[in-house]
Amino acid sequence: ENAIGWYHSHPGYGCWLSGIDVDTQMNNQQFQDPFVAVVIDPNRTISAGKVDIGAFRTYPKDYTPPTSSSSEYQSIPLSKIEDFGVHANQYYPLDVEIFKSSLDEELLGLLWNKYWVNTLSGSNLISNRAYAVSQISDLHQKLARAQSSVENTRPPVPALKGHDEKATNNKQNDKKKEDNQLTKAVKDSQKIAVEAQHGLISQVLKDVIFSSRPSQQPQTPRVAEVADATMSIG
Repeated sequence: ENAIGWYHSHPGYGCWLSGIDVDTQMNNQQFQDPFVAVVIDPNRTISAGKVDIGAFRTYPKDYTPPTSSSSEYQSIPLSKIEDFGVHANQYYPLDVEIFKSSLDEELLGLLWNKYWVNTLSGSNLISNRAYAVSQISDLHQKLARAQSSVENTRPPVPALKGHDEKATNNKQNDKKKEDNQLTKAVKDSQKIAVEAQHGLISQVLKDVIFSSRPSQQPQTPRVAEVADATMSIG
């Protein structure tokens, strides 16, 4: 059965469905199913060097989805986190497989022949720097919020025997909340660092391959050395 759908972009804030997206998808599924929603993040695609894409379908309005197991963590900016969380249980992701047809191959070849100079001379660190700055700013806000949460945590108050269990549970819940915020901030910082490393490695490889310096060793062992360093970073 041939499916139809719609697509849009979330520049810099990941592949998921907002409240408006959920309503749009629900209406389309109701009147012209099978219908699928596709979301692409162009900024993260450039930064990570691979296509950041997601495909989704919504649940029926009166359906309550089962409690899902912990899925892969996705970095969401603070400005979008509320919209993300409110509607997260109203849709589900689909498996995405990317393939290249013979027509795609021909079109990409034409684009490469036209823009290969721009590709080799450009730098993702420069062309995508606004996104990198926004990531660092968002990380700063998340760390500040986590720090505020820790500072506002009160020391345990001595309790009577009958209240020990309740006090212990409250303390554990506060601790989990703090750890969760810090853990997410750490994952976000790792993501920023890895993407920056990939951009730097790309520039180093271009320099090694295309820059000719008579005083240095031949290019082949230098490329191998950089490639080995790249693999060790991952």
